[in-house]
Amino acid sequence: MTTNRVILKLKNICVFCGTGNGKDPALKASATRLGEDLAKAGIGLVYGGGDLGLMGEVANTAIAHGGHVTAIIPQFLEQYVRPVEGVQDYIVTKTMHERKQKMFDLSDGFVALPGGVGTAEEVIEQITWGQLKQSHKPVILANINGYWQHLLDQIEHMRSEDFIHPDFELNFKAVGKAEEILPTIQGILSAHPDYLEEDIHLDDL
Repeated sequence: MTTNRVILKLKNICVFCGTGNGKDPALKASATRLGEDLAKAGIGLVYGGGDLGLMGEVANTAIAHGGHVTAIIPQFLEQYVRPVEGVQDYIVTKTMHERKQKMFDLSDGFVALPGGVGTAEEVIEQITWGQLKQSHKPVILANINGYWQHLLDQIEHMRSEDFIHPDFELNFKAVGKAEEILPTIQGILSAHPDYLEEDIHLDDL
């Protein structure tokens, strides 16, 4: 009997990224491409709530292409950051910790576009949760033109110095192009049993 596994729907992706555009035009282009890809795939965007830099670019592009966007921002940042116009869901949290937990709860995977220390902190936390078996959600580093290469090199240094134990290996993927992000996430999900519904038998359909 032929058996087909049904993949759970990928509903929302959380994108971490900076409030600047960076010096390399390819970084902004990657945010544009990801926002468009998410919208066209019917996948919601969860992000940090601002309208500046790559953060604003990915959200504005998703909205422009008919995508659903959820902005999550801590209360103290509201005086500095304006939300993107047209965002469908706007969530205000009391703290940064609550914001990150809400992002985790609403998302099925995570992408780190280029950004600063805040972006690095957010994605490293998700990598750590995966390392400690507290999450199986995919984590992708968008290493556009080598932006995250120093971080990747540092991780290799940690491994070479035996600070990353083989039993607690890091579970993330790095891709070099924005168009590789969604296929990589979907590939990870399809290979993981936690993301499979019950088996259905084609003979019964």
